[in-house]
Amino acid sequence: MANMSPVKNPIPEQDPNVRNKNFLEVSLGYDAETAVNEAERCLNCKHRPCIGGCPVNVQIPDFISLIKEGKFLEANAKIKETSSLPAVCGRVCPQESQCESKCVRGIKGEPVAIGRLERFAADYAMAHPTGEPVEVPASNGHKVAVVGAGPAGLTCAGDLVAKGYQVTVFEVLHTAGGVLMYGIPEFRLPKAIVQKEIDTLKAKGVEFVLNFVVGRTETIDDLFADGYEAIFVGSGAGLPNFMRVPGEGYNGVYSANEYLTRVNLMKAYKEDSATPIYHAKKVAVFGGGNVAMDAARCAKRMGAEEVYIVYRRSEAELPARAEEVHHAKEEGIIFKLLAAPIEVLGDDDFQVKGVRCQNMELGEPDASGRRRPVAIEGSEFILDVDAVIVAIGTSPNPLIRTTTPGLDTNRKGCIVADEDGATSKEGVFAGGDTVTGAATVILAMGAGKKAAAAMDEYIQSKNK
Repeated sequence: MANMSPVKNPIPEQDPNVRNKNFLEVSLGYDAETAVNEAERCLNCKHRPCIGGCPVNVQIPDFISLIKEGKFLEANAKIKETSSLPAVCGRVCPQESQCESKCVRGIKGEPVAIGRLERFAADYAMAHPTGEPVEVPASNGHKVAVVGAGPAGLTCAGDLVAKGYQVTVFEVLHTAGGVLMYGIPEFRLPKAIVQKEIDTLKAKGVEFVLNFVVGRTETIDDLFADGYEAIFVGSGAGLPNFMRVPGEGYNGVYSANEYLTRVNLMKAYKEDSATPIYHAKKVAVFGGGNVAMDAARCAKRMGAEEVYIVYRRSEAELPARAEEVHHAKEEGIIFKLLAAPIEVLGDDDFQVKGVRCQNMELGEPDASGRRRPVAIEGSEFILDVDAVIVAIGTSPNPLIRTTTPGLDTNRKGCIVADEDGATSKEGVFAGGDTVTGAATVILAMGAGKKAAAAMDEYIQSKNK
């Protein structure tokens, strides 16, 4: 029986005034009954436009039909045919601008809650292990390397191991997962879930080599000399950008990368943690993307009384997901919109004591198509804060491009790769943030998927 309700089933969440003091997951997920009810909203339409909106080509109507029939494990298996990280995507994908934006139900109401259903199926499968051993594909005798264990690298490794390749993932940090581990907070993406997805890849035969700095420990050319026939570079964008305003060198100014890495990967939020972190009372976060929201919401949970998002455009231009903005507001984050920081102020001990800001108004559209913020003369004001977190984007670390002769990069330091991930250097493929600059988890996964197919074709055609 089709459920013709024009709205999605709401998803239960922790109370804002409770959750803004803990790191437990905000969104609690559907129960089985709600999931079936939501699945019944899917019209299973002939053209299946939703699939076209998914960068990893999940067969969406098929898995939703299985949920409708109560076949939850089968639904998860269907998603896993094309996506190696369903529990992750169900939580952090911007479904509203991808699969759900193409859903026919969205024309006269809200689209089917595809993301929530994906999360439900993945979580159900994790909670109900079948005990069957993971299928290890037969070896095809070829050896490939993946640089970086983030979403692009994990997806690429998952697709290649399924085709019988011997896959080694080289990761610079002491834990695999990339931005899923160091960037996205526990309350949005529990780390145990990421670890389970990585453990599944290990069970299939993917080998992870941690604390390995490609470009220092060994170069790309060294890896070829070690017998790897093709290499995927998915090393992300871990180099933080700064505002370049006076006073950014004061103590108490963090990049969002450092702050989030301390909180998430290094577990500074736990009471017995040995990771040093500054417990600020009042924090200003520069930026308006998802990373800015993550940093602000972490600072609040770390005990800050006041947390400001300082963003130079209006709410309509905030790059963060609407859901993240909504959650941040509920949790008491203060939005200072149409305001630009022009100086970080410090005391005699070089500690942050405030931020001088200037009010802005929106002028004519700029190259990005968004209206350009213009300073309003004489509108300066000072925010009284003792810490600043800069979340205005990241770029790729220069290490790989400076140690790999023949690898083309653009003026932003990103590796130049074609649609399938092939680079200017034979046998080297790349994808994710190291190619695009900071973007989304799912786009990185899509790039890892395309590159895996191209690497397979490259190796097979060479060995004909």
